[in-house]
Amino acid sequence: MSNKYVPAFAPSLLAVVSWGGMFPIADRALRHVDAFNLTAIRYGAATAIFAALLVAVEGRRALRYEGRFGSLLGLGALGFAGFNLLVYVGLQHTQPQNAALIVATMPLVTVLVRWARDGVRPSPATLGLIAVALAGVGLVVTKGSLHATVSAGDGLVLIGVVGWVLYTMGAQRHPDLSPLRYTTLSAIGGTLTILAATATADLAGWQTVPAPGDVGAAWLGLAYIVVFGAAVGVLAWNAGIRRIGAANGVLFMNLVPVTTFAIEIARGYRPVGAELAGAGLTVAALVAANLLGRRATTTATAMETATAARVPAAAPDAGAMVTAR
Repeated sequence: MSNKYVPAFAPSLLAVVSWGGMFPIADRALRHVDAFNLTAIRYGAATAIFAALLVAVEGRRALRYEGRFGSLLGLGALGFAGFNLLVYVGLQHTQPQNAALIVATMPLVTVLVRWARDGVRPSPATLGLIAVALAGVGLVVTKGSLHATVSAGDGLVLIGVVGWVLYTMGAQRHPDLSPLRYTTLSAIGGTLTILAATATADLAGWQTVPAPGDVGAAWLGLAYIVVFGAAVGVLAWNAGIRRIGAANGVLFMNLVPVTTFAIEIARGYRPVGAELAGAGLTVAALVAANLLGRRATTTATAMETATAARVPAAAPDAGAMVTAR
């Protein structure tokens, strides 16, 4: 099907729905396989899938780094190793809903990183929509309770989020790479880092190599984590970032805990009013942010056209989101 029939946000939505299902599934898989070995299994298999797809679509030459191995190794270590290892280790010391909520802070973290790194000062409208989205997510995962505890696991998840933000923004340094090629080359570097960290943890006795019975007990969860949590999720994420930009893409991360919440409802959980209100706030904020993104794109296009024609154009709305790419 032609891309013109697929909404620009569709890959981002697919990615976060896949990841939303991963939290409850990974929490159960971690009862049989530790965080390091689980991550190694996940991305050892997923990276092989990425490489096979890349060769099939773009040919063997696409596996060449062409002088940027160091850059992509660093980005892969931040995104694949840093985010996933820290989130899974964090899950062993916190609740899945807490981890999902912290992951949902990714839009705010992105805004702050762009402000600190690139000098892009966030507009009041952007900060306001992020605050509304996060408030909605907070209602969903806390059931409206104002009492919250912060654990070491929560801190590890937050550090992992920063790593994923830097990885996502790093794609801008390689605009000539397709989403599939950027994913594959960075995943290879990330997987090498994961394998090295896992071998160190196993040899040092911090973690234990899982027995075949443990892997067998968690095989269904592992299959989901590899196929949807890694292969489908990451490919869709990078494709979405390329289409709508990092600032707009990370707003979809607010749907990760909402998806987790929906899965629990399907399994028989009955939500309270505060949770339903939070889900509505999050969706409303996402819709508003994307409308602002379209408005910014339209305004910027009109301004460029008017400038080319030597006709004065109105300044773009300072409160709009970053122009979608």
